[in-house]
Amino acid sequence: MIRSSSLLALLLVAAPAVAQDKTAPATADPARLKMLVEKLVSFGTRHTLSSASDPKRGIGAARDWGTAEFERIGQACGGCLSVMSTGGRFEGPRAPGGVVVEDVLAIQKGTGEPDRVIIIAGHIDSRVSDVMDAESDAPGANDDGSGTALVLEAARILSQKPHRATIVYALLSGEEQGLWGGELLARHARDEGWRVTAMLNNDIVGGTRGTDGAIVEDRVRVFSEGIRASEDLPAQMARRAIGGEDDGPSRALAKAAVRAASDAPGIGLEVVAVRRPDRFSRGGDHLPSLKMGYPAIRFTAGVENYDHQHQDLRTENGHFYGDTVDYMDFPYLARVTDLNVALASELADAPAAPAHASIEGAVSSNTTVRWTPVKGAAGYRIRWRRADRTDWTESRDVPADSAQLMLPGVVIDDHFFGVSALSADGSESLVTFAGLPKPAE
Repeated sequence: MIRSSSLLALLLVAAPAVAQDKTAPATADPARLKMLVEKLVSFGTRHTLSSASDPKRGIGAARDWGTAEFERIGQACGGCLSVMSTGGRFEGPRAPGGVVVEDVLAIQKGTGEPDRVIIIAGHIDSRVSDVMDAESDAPGANDDGSGTALVLEAARILSQKPHRATIVYALLSGEEQGLWGGELLARHARDEGWRVTAMLNNDIVGGTRGTDGAIVEDRVRVFSEGIRASEDLPAQMARRAIGGEDDGPSRALAKAAVRAASDAPGIGLEVVAVRRPDRFSRGGDHLPSLKMGYPAIRFTAGVENYDHQHQDLRTENGHFYGDTVDYMDFPYLARVTDLNVALASELADAPAAPAHASIEGAVSSNTTVRWTPVKGAAGYRIRWRRADRTDWTESRDVPADSAQLMLPGVVIDDHFFGVSALSADGSESLVTFAGLPKPAE
């Protein structure tokens, strides 16, 4: 704990007038989410290798329906959504003959920084026990009808007002065959020159009963990388040297999800911030974004039921197997949706995070934090914590014309530091960790 009287006086200096009153968005509707998942199940199978042209059954019919849903939401907001698809041909062990994979995107263009993008995604494809079985019924209610429904409901809610940054709502195909929809999305973001602030991947977010019968209703897991997949060895060693393994952009995004769950009233979810990119020996559509260098996290329910994932529909010894609607918890899915909405709204309404932040203070009792100014920021929040902790515990807000702050009595060796940018309504960007060398121009 910092006990310096000079620091106490510093903290009592008036901070910039950053308003905290923000209109609460509408909340997700469990009944609507159930209707959306039931519609997805009605396509029989959404296997990536199923029919792309049948109007009633298969992946093509499901994508067409998702497109129509986005268009309907866009009409309700006066044309605020641009709906499109992006596709490419993939071939691999799970598609030896090759397959055309398509993602359906709805783009809500930002009013202030349209090239800065927040993505909310879920995969629309499904499967049964045999990953090559494109014919059998594969309801895919929770995996990942839940994520698809969440994306559509988030689009309905967030499109009710404009945002500073662009929000992209993405229905991805090909996840079960090789994370191909996630790869398409990451490529498209790169080719379009998007500055991706966050990729929120939602996969298996609608169940609360585990395989062993345990009920987990009050937690959602958020997975994030530490050392970045996109960093070369020198960059990784630089991060190691200053102790930044727990503070890369994706880990900062996970910490923002923890903060959003704490700040948003009524969600009632604890975010379990799991410090690995995904579940053990498994993967999801956020991983291609990580390889591309974009901040990305995965939301997954607090507990999984493996009897209701990737299973042929059957009953054995009186026990049912299969991913059907009746094993889902739609009030829970609504709360996970609200958490996505709260986090995406905060990031879309905030300025960009500072591009760089640095610290000085070796062999000193004081630390000076410096950062790159952010266009349009109403102020900055300097955060710090003791070096044996993972969550920020102290902060100080400073005016928009500031680019540095000296913290008396805060020893650089004993603390970690970061800087975020604030909007006039109090929305906060991701925290940029202070200490990494500035990238070459």
